[in-house]
Amino acid sequence: MKIIGAEHSQVLAAKTAHILGAELLSAEFRSFPDGELYVRADAPAEDLVIIGSITNSDSLIQLLLLIDACEEADSLSLVIPYMGYARQDKKFRPGEPISARAVALALSQGIDRVYTINIHENTVLDHFEVPAENISIAERISDYIRSMKPGNPLILAPDEGAADFASDVASFGGFEHDHLQKIRLSGTEVNIAPKNMDANGRTVFIVDDIISTGGTLATAAGMLKEQGAAEVHAACVHGVFTNGGYARLAAAGIKSVAASDTIESGASSFSAAESISAALRGR
Repeated sequence: MKIIGAEHSQVLAAKTAHILGAELLSAEFRSFPDGELYVRADAPAEDLVIIGSITNSDSLIQLLLLIDACEEADSLSLVIPYMGYARQDKKFRPGEPISARAVALALSQGIDRVYTINIHENTVLDHFEVPAENISIAERISDYIRSMKPGNPLILAPDEGAADFASDVASFGGFEHDHLQKIRLSGTEVNIAPKNMDANGRTVFIVDDIISTGGTLATAAGMLKEQGAAEVHAACVHGVFTNGGYARLAAAGIKSVAASDTIESGASSFSAAESISAALRGR
């Protein structure tokens, strides 16, 4: 097995190759003056694994070109740590595409198997035309939280939809968990608090698969502090942080904001590499 990383997943690809004891192959990425992308990969006719996140439209095109460049591989697996467009998985108005389906179908050409990391909706996997598996790194987040040695921690999901993920994170560390609930007090006033537990005096970790703008988390953090939480931290798999999301969380008094390296940034505090390596060993 040999590993090749797309331009925006070079560090994660290198970490995965190191864990597996696999060779990390080089690739060249550049743009032509007219904006078209160029890719060249030193890809031998062997078992190859491409690791590449889709963080924007250019990275999607780059990944498609990289797959085509590896056409001589004996087998070709694709790891998509962060799959952009995956949240566009439904039609809300006539004439709209199911963008997640379009992307999955395009990426299915020329590969034998695909892996995603904590994809927002597992139903997106059904759109791939090859076997597709979702990998959870809830244990890695739990390890990160444990390493901080928090006092009396409480793991919170930002809403009921993320409650299962928070439960998974909590289970690996033996932590208590709950989810935040909005209660409308009036036409203009809303209270956000844990549904079943008291945050007073506790170190709170709000965990989710994706942090995008961070608006809801920033509001929740302020209310949790008012309710007596000793500290509020945030941790996620995919740190998108659009429209100043990271700064918004820091300004709201959240003591630390951590993400994995599915999107490589300064917030990457734990890695998906071990979980990817385990999945590739078992393929």
